[in-house]
Amino acid sequence: MQSKATSVSEYMESLEPMRKEAMTKLRKAIHDNLPKGFEETMSYGMIGYVVPHSIYPDGYHCDPKLPLPL
Repeated sequence: MQSKATSVSEYMESLEPMRKEAMTKLRKAIHDNLPKGFEETMSYGMIGYVVPHSIYPDGYHCDPKLPLPL
C-alpha cells in the first residue's frame, strides 16, 4: 500500500496500531544492521533505504540525481 506521507515520521504516525508495532520492530532490525552512512527515506509511497550521494556520488544509474537505492 502506497502512502501519501512525505516523511518517515508522518508515515509511521499514519499506521494503525498493529501495523505500527510491526513496522517499528522491522525498522529497528534494519537500523541495527544498516551500514553506517546509509539513509532512511520515503520513496514510492513507502519507507526505503539509500546510499546517499555523500557515499556514492554517481547516484542511481537510471537517474544520477537520485541516491542509489539499497
